[in-house]
This record gives sequence, structure tokens and C-alpha cells, in this order.
Amino acid sequence: MEPEFVAIKKFLDSLHVPYVHYEHEPVHTSGDAARVRGVELKTGVKALLFKSGPQFILVLVPGDRRADFQKLRALTGENNIRMATAEEVFKVTNCEIGSVHPFGNLMGIQTFMEKAILANEKVNFNAGLHTVTISMNSRNLKDAVKPVLCDIAKDRHDQL
Repeated sequence: MEPEFVAIKKFLDSLHVPYVHYEHEPVHTSGDAARVRGVELKTGVKALLFKSGPQFILVLVPGDRRADFQKLRALTGENNIRMATAEEVFKVTNCEIGSVHPFGNLMGIQTFMEKAILANEKVNFNAGLHTVTISMNSRNLKDAVKPVLCDIAKDRHDQL
């Protein structure tokens, strides 16, 4: 087991939060993850790292949606927002792109969560590895992460 996965398990166990974790073939996209997990795409939680001015923020959106840069700019008051590079993602999260977990609070990163995630009773997300998934109640995820709950997503087919 890798350090991030171990830290997540210890954190959830310390909160007495029920969850299930399992290993599977490596997945690198939300679509592949939904297929391997046997769940609807919308139940996946994508954890996206952004550079917002001088700091990093973590944005959580459903697997079937995308982060909306205009909404992020309005929410943060920062016009200079971009996705983090692969190198920045690894340096800040100790995870590769596509395996970042949603627990920004464990990494000292302000986290924003799309409200639509809570429409799913259960959610699924990578646990710091491309080969490990955690499945848990969406409200328990919100309570554990303590994110800013907001409207920051758009449909995948909308223009940037």
C-alpha cells in the first residue's frame, strides 16, 4: 500500500466513517473508472488540482461533468486560474494525475465541492493510486473533507 492510501484509510477509520475499498486494473479516466467499478459515471468524484494565483486549490466534480473556469474565477475572486501541471500535481498531492483523492484537507489544500455530488447516495473515487477505489456515502465524504460546497461544474460537452 502506498502512503496516500494508508493516510486516507487511517483518516476515515479515525472518523468511524464506513467505506469500502478495492483494487482493480489501472484506470486513468473517469469513463474507464466507471466501467471497471461497474457504476454510473456520475457517481465518480474527480479531484482536480488548480493553480489559483499563488496557491493551489482542489476542485471536486462528478465524473460526468467538468470544472467551470468562469465559476471558479467568480468563486475565488482570482482571474489567474489554470489546471496544475503533472509535476505540480505530484509535488503537491504525492499522486499522479488521475489518481488524486478528494481529501484536500489532508494535504492542506482548500477544497471546493460541486453540490451535484451529493445527489448520489454513494460516490467512488481513486484513493491516491490508479488501482484503488474507495466507495462511500457522499454526505460522509462531504463531512470528512469539509469543502466549500458550491456550483462549480458544467456538462462535459459545454464549451470552456
